[in-house]
Amino acid sequence: MDDLAGFLRTRRSRVDPAAAGIPADSRRRVEGLRREEVAHLSGVSVDYYVRLEQGRATQPSEQVLDALARVLGLDETEREHLDRLARQRRRRAKAPGGRIRPELLRVLDLVTDAPALIMNHRLDVLAGNRLAGLLYGRPLQGLNVARHLFLDEGECGLYADWENCTLDVVGHLRLAAGKYPEDTHLASLVGELAMGSERFRRLWARADVRARTHGRKAYRHPLVGPLNLHQENFALPDESGLELLVLSAAPGDPAEDGLRLLAGLDGDGVTPRRPSPRRG
Repeated sequence: MDDLAGFLRTRRSRVDPAAAGIPADSRRRVEGLRREEVAHLSGVSVDYYVRLEQGRATQPSEQVLDALARVLGLDETEREHLDRLARQRRRRAKAPGGRIRPELLRVLDLVTDAPALIMNHRLDVLAGNRLAGLLYGRPLQGLNVARHLFLDEGECGLYADWENCTLDVVGHLRLAAGKYPEDTHLASLVGELAMGSERFRRLWARADVRARTHGRKAYRHPLVGPLNLHQENFALPDESGLELLVLSAAPGDPAEDGLRLLAGLDGDGVTPRRPSPRRG
């Protein structure tokens, strides 16, 4: 599903030769660096690098990986991904089961003023609070965010920044494929998305990886309007592969009022709830 050879080829193709100190050549036909140029700049033999890109060389040293990361201009996330791909033949990580402890569900219910979700590495929503269900406007059970983003017809309107969301999702799935190369459920999801979405196929071929930690998420809710929220991702302990995602509004931001309106919707996401009578 993901391999060292393919990752090296895609990273090589995006390097600007001029930035690597290679004079411009009008006869250059390849995009990015040539194999022999990467080998020379990395201090390895051309034969060895060719074998790396053909999947015939195994277990490159840390020094070689560091040199390749430097020449290819990898960021921290990509460097870690490169290391995992290089070690796959030595160590195969088993995909986590994703069982949610009851204590986590209680914590989720305590988050009442912001949508909160628990997801696994495949972006399956395993649990969510009431506001999360109202945000998506559908039952959370069985929801996969990647499938919802790429394949659910008409649902992409929920995401105000749809194109950037697709970059994040594909980058996350690429990262997960590097961590869990033997996860058949993940492989099946990738195949389904590739069959159903041309954009997914194009982004997957780029082999970009992205780590999701925090950032802005913009939504267009059909009933409450724009919601510009901040997403924080919390990796849950015990190597479960699960994340807690909380979407909050900055104090005084219009999204605060939007979340209050969202909370005022009934369970069907349509009918406003009557305010509870005040005591005393």
